[in-house]
Amino acid sequence: MPSEATTLLSPSQPISRVSWLFSWPLIVGVLVYLLMFRVGKALLNDGDTLLHVSSGQWILQNGTAPSADPFSHTMRGTPWIAHEWLSQVLLALAHQWGDWTGVVGLTALAFSLTLSLFTRALLKHLEPIYVLLFAAMAILMSAAHLLARPHILTMPLLMVWTIELVRASDEGRSPKLWLLPIMTLWANMHGGFTLGLAMVGVFGLQAVLDARQHKRMATVAKTWVLFLLLAVACSLLTPYGIHGILFTWELLFQSSYAIDNISEWMSPNFHRFQSLEVWLLGGMALFIYQGLRLPVLRLLLLLGFIHLALKHARYVEFLGLLVPLFVAAPLAAQWQARRQGQQQLESLDRFFHKLAQPAGAGASALALACLLSFSLLSFKVSPIQPDPSSAPTQAIAAVQAAGISGPVLNSYGFGGYLIYAEIPPFIDGRADMYRTDFIKAYVEALSLQETDGLKKLLNQYKIEWTLLEPGMPAVTLLDHLPDWHRLYADKTTVVHVNRPAPHPAPETAPR
Repeated sequence: MPSEATTLLSPSQPISRVSWLFSWPLIVGVLVYLLMFRVGKALLNDGDTLLHVSSGQWILQNGTAPSADPFSHTMRGTPWIAHEWLSQVLLALAHQWGDWTGVVGLTALAFSLTLSLFTRALLKHLEPIYVLLFAAMAILMSAAHLLARPHILTMPLLMVWTIELVRASDEGRSPKLWLLPIMTLWANMHGGFTLGLAMVGVFGLQAVLDARQHKRMATVAKTWVLFLLLAVACSLLTPYGIHGILFTWELLFQSSYAIDNISEWMSPNFHRFQSLEVWLLGGMALFIYQGLRLPVLRLLLLLGFIHLALKHARYVEFLGLLVPLFVAAPLAAQWQARRQGQQQLESLDRFFHKLAQPAGAGASALALACLLSFSLLSFKVSPIQPDPSSAPTQAIAAVQAAGISGPVLNSYGFGGYLIYAEIPPFIDGRADMYRTDFIKAYVEALSLQETDGLKKLLNQYKIEWTLLEPGMPAVTLLDHLPDWHRLYADKTTVVHVNRPAPHPAPETAPR
């Protein structure tokens, strides 16, 4: 399988580049960018997006990353580690330059670049038709978590990091030092950089074990340990230092209640269609039918990613985006051995392999110009706005028109919009800052798990109005509490106000 593709891309043979030649990575990147604009509103369907944009605006206005909560009325002044501060600044700048269409454009650019890098890396080992299938599956696996949030902005960094680690391990060398600044950038953009550090250990150990036959284990081990130490040092170059690394531990092991009650941290629901099920069943069938095998450490890494995906829905994307990178080389060698002597469709092969070459400069410039023009046209003609399910603009307008102020009790998903609207929320997406006890009291109160839980919460925080979702148990109770009445309601939002409902003026008796 890798024979012709590898030959075309081999550095030992010159590649004749045609200026206007498109390539599979370029084609995939363009299509992904256009697809994300097609579903652009869905990328904003998350309250955390508005939280991140607002946080970035605060950082730009104050010239520093925050060390304490400046937004909520329940946690004001509480220590807060904005570990995604640089991504938040980028999202705020995109919003400043292009409103919400700019935010979608930045997100689409990051994910399309990720898929382009993914496609180019796999073309080193696999035939284009299989690479395209892997790319399609990666998009499907990432779809549920495709949101305009920092994790998407760091996907290109994750992709470059993983590609270089895999290549270094395959070639029996340590990763190139140019990779280290990527770790610093990553650590300032998203807490997922700790996964990158963990992968250094796995691929480094694989490289050390592979060096046994050449009696170079000690030398290889020293180079990988040195790289890991340098990578850790580079990850500390953030406003928060070691707290960035500790954040992962605190989130996964000290915020278990929050994780159990936030949808993206729950296990996938297999009662409805799950791309994860397709991936798992297809992978099992492939391995069993073809009798394929993986090196032990890569098999353990695969099982680790499967465990994360089964435990937390937000990690499903790792199976689609990362696993193909470290299974491609060993599987391609086995597939090639099994296909010796088989006939192939030469004309189709030539077409697919021609597009496996790097894109020409003219084609790349044309694609970039078209995407830029498309983005500007979208901004002018059909600007994208957040969905009311995450941005209850009409509800807030009704509150402001009625002159309502004071502390609010809001649904978790509305916290980001309240911050964006400069209204201190009760709670928002920063579960790591609110901590388990607070979140537990909040969830139990709104779900009426205790008889007087909601009343106690309303009194404790002197709540004047609520911004909740229809169908919540708390909404039903508020409808029956004295001195509380509905001010506004639509398909996604219900507003209650803590003041007596207005009584109609008594009719004047006829004279």
